[in-house]
Amino acid sequence: MNLSKKKILAAHALKVGKKRIAFATSRLADIKEAITKQDIKDLHKDGAIFIKEIKGRKKRDKKAPKRSPGNVRKKVNKRKQEYVIMTRKLRKHVAEIKKQGILSVGEIKDMRKKIRNKAFRSKAHMKEYVGGLKKR
Repeated sequence: MNLSKKKILAAHALKVGKKRIAFATSRLADIKEAITKQDIKDLHKDGAIFIKEIKGRKKRDKKAPKRSPGNVRKKVNKRKQEYVIMTRKLRKHVAEIKKQGILSVGEIKDMRKKIRNKAFRSKAHMKEYVGGLKKR
């Protein structure tokens, strides 16, 4: 006995998918006689039509993202602030050296280029470099 149309009607009436509708084999004659949505709802209450549980797979927890060189986010603003502070400090020191006339104009230009390229870690490191230039 083909009850596919009854299954579609039951799916509409009970607001579930067609695959979730199941009929009790002992009550197939009653189901065949059901015509309206209300008949289907009554049969569902009586237990002739029942709804299967939702099929599905288990949810898996999302893996934590790997921390590799390509995924590391650095605080750009912080790096820039540190660069600006260091650069201003070193340039001020170079200006003082220029006033004193310790180094030549070419050496001072070279020092400013090195400051821009972050060649010096600190003011002390730059003073050490200047000490080496004076000895020449």
